[in-house]
Amino acid sequence: MALDEKDGIWKSGRGKGRHTPKGRQLDDAAWDEVRALLGDAPLARDMLIEYLHLIQDRFNCLSAAHLRALAEEMRLSQAEVYEVATFYAHFDVVKEGEAPPPALTIRICESLSCEMAGAQALKQALIDGLDANEVRVVRAPCMGRCDTAPVLHLGHHSVDHATLEKVKAAIVAEHTHAEVPDYEGLAAYRAAGGYDVLTDLRANGDWAEVQDRVAVSGLRGLGGAGFPSGKKWGFVRSEPGPRLMAVNGDEGEPGTFKDRWYLERTPHLFLEGMLIAAWAVEAERVYLYMRDEYPAILSILRDELHALEEAGIIPAGYVDLRRGAGAYICGEESAMIESIEGKRGIPRHRPPYVAQKGIFGRPTLVHNVETLIWIAKVLREGPQILADVAHNGRNGLRNYSVSGRVAAPGVYLLPAGSTIRDVIAAAGGMAEGHVFKAYQPGGPSSGLLPASIDDVPLDFDTLQKYGTFIGSAAVVVLSDRDSARGAALNMLEFFADESCGQCTPCRVGCEKAVKLMQADTWDAELLTDLCEVMVDASICGLGQAAPNPIKSVLTHFKNEV
Repeated sequence: MALDEKDGIWKSGRGKGRHTPKGRQLDDAAWDEVRALLGDAPLARDMLIEYLHLIQDRFNCLSAAHLRALAEEMRLSQAEVYEVATFYAHFDVVKEGEAPPPALTIRICESLSCEMAGAQALKQALIDGLDANEVRVVRAPCMGRCDTAPVLHLGHHSVDHATLEKVKAAIVAEHTHAEVPDYEGLAAYRAAGGYDVLTDLRANGDWAEVQDRVAVSGLRGLGGAGFPSGKKWGFVRSEPGPRLMAVNGDEGEPGTFKDRWYLERTPHLFLEGMLIAAWAVEAERVYLYMRDEYPAILSILRDELHALEEAGIIPAGYVDLRRGAGAYICGEESAMIESIEGKRGIPRHRPPYVAQKGIFGRPTLVHNVETLIWIAKVLREGPQILADVAHNGRNGLRNYSVSGRVAAPGVYLLPAGSTIRDVIAAAGGMAEGHVFKAYQPGGPSSGLLPASIDDVPLDFDTLQKYGTFIGSAAVVVLSDRDSARGAALNMLEFFADESCGQCTPCRVGCEKAVKLMQADTWDAELLTDLCEVMVDASICGLGQAAPNPIKSVLTHFKNEV
């Protein structure tokens, strides 16, 4: 008996109905390929991003057929898989009928330090000098290698001080994989007393006493917010278990590369600090979220976590290493947690805070990589290594990522009371032929300060009266050859690209700000009004801090706009 159309899509009779359900059909060959890649891996929802990476790495893109097959295999809707795949910059989604990208992709950094080092000219030279059918050239945000600008990724190979000649030579040599630097492995670290503190704490330690020692050192969170590190553990422990821990290794703030510098040299110092913090809150599991722009570090961590398992220091699977996919917003702790759960990295509304309801709704301790390095140092050497260092009325030490117009860009460990003049001196002074004009004290979120403000300590709570903050201590130095207006536009273009799009003030505000800043003369009144709306109404710190470059230029560099 035939069904009426209003009763459903299926009808009997020759030629009267479709033979398949609506929507994209499952391709058996693609399904077989996906199942072969996944093997016996668990089909948990939170593994979606990891499996998208597997497909992208194997086939150089995410075809519609593979996305459909992955949705089938994981018992997810196609919409869920598609929205996650299209959220992250490092996934290339290819629809039916579209040509896949070339086998090789070059991602060239266009953030401020690389822009100042000639990234735009290099990008054009690459486009003109390479075969577009063989190599794709795309812009990218900061890659955490600002000390060797301009920088690009040839596949997973980082090309420092990049030139067209270097890229061509690497292509000929098929050098497209990450170079793992020499670093201190587990045996060398243990020979110098590594993991002795962790072993002792596990046997005899009192978490509250350890928390007090960290508090005495004065250590504060070094991911940007500066929350006192000694207080976090108590907040998380006050919540009923089971508890979890997340490590924020998504060092995406342009100008910041201190985490990479340490992880490429002493990964176990970080790992011991991580395991001490996990012990303190009795974390059932640790999720280590590392940005995809650091392929060498991802390789190091995989190897060294396996070494810790083999040595019996951690149980197998206790630390779950998760790979980011190119989204600056995942540096915000709740957006990172969403990404760990296999979702788009969209910040959560708070309360509840992540210490109450974090990963999978469980109480979660979140720490930054550098914070954990200092926790290990403080407990190995004593709180005095920070507390007894005094300079300009400030206590402690800070790692400054320094790039731009200095003679020797790099990471410099200096007293927390250091001024910009101290930082420039540590970096070898200004580059030859350049005169100090301005500086970014803590990433694009902090805006710009003029060279005349050169006597203020670059530390927590010292820069607020100038309308800025230290953030991640990402110092970029500008000279008389640079435009403050152009630098601010570069920062806003970054924020416009990296906004997650969840809230209108940030999504539309950043885009509108870029258009207004491209005008020959800035409409100061309209830009000021836009900044106020973004600060007051944005959900997270990205939209709230994005106006800072605009406000700083309008305050300190009016003659340029």
